Amino acid sequence: MREIVFDTETTGFDPATGDRIVEIGCVELLNRIPTGATFHAYINPERDMPPQAEAVHGLSEEFLSDKPVFAEVAEKFLEFIGDAKLIAHNAGFDMTFIEYELKKCGLPVPSRDRVIDTLALARRKHPGGGNKLDDLCARYGIDNSRRTKHGALLDAELLAEVYAELNGGRQAGFNLVEEVRITQTTAVVSTSARRAARESKLSNAEAEAHANFIGGLGEKAVWLDYLDGAKKTAR
Repeated sequence: MREIVFDTETTGFDPATGDRIVEIGCVELLNRIPTGATFHAYINPERDMPPQAEAVHGLSEEFLSDKPVFAEVAEKFLEFIGDAKLIAHNAGFDMTFIEYELKKCGLPVPSRDRVIDTLALARRKHPGGGNKLDDLCARYGIDNSRRTKHGALLDAELLAEVYAELNGGRQAGFNLVEEVRITQTTAVVSTSARRAARESKLSNAEAEAHANFIGGLGEKAVWLDYLDGAKKTAR
């Protein structure tokens, strides 16, 4: 199962009032495990950068001035996500901007039924608890020490780990690996034991010595009476 965890950074809260995307980060998952494939782009919003927004993500108007506009990366973005499920934290926010930008370029918009909102998942799993990305990283012991500012690719990478935890993925995967290891170890031990049993044979010299020992006991040996009784019972 292919999924894309993604995040955006913007100039503000509402594209309807002129806010634009300034960064997109995507992480590819197969069966909820990162493959290492990513998509990342800084985007020139073709407008000024409000100080409040810059304080959040650290992207200045000057830094973004020579970056491509959204239309220049849009098709590569769509190619990367393909028809995969889309995973985002507070997904409605990110999708509103993605939809606005794609429509502006005259490109197809991913349907909302492809989108999974990890904020909604977290609220169902941890009602009443803190469910911001930092809160969830702390809850699950995920190292987010690099997150001094919001960054789309870094946040997508962290969210991929959180998403696995929300679905029991990391622990379940660990248990599966342990079960496989235990099964393999048991198989090796069992095979070794069987092999040892097959290979524990007397040498010719030992067999001859044993036969001589039995022959030397004579016909009145007590154990022969026991053996005869056992044979009669078996009959």
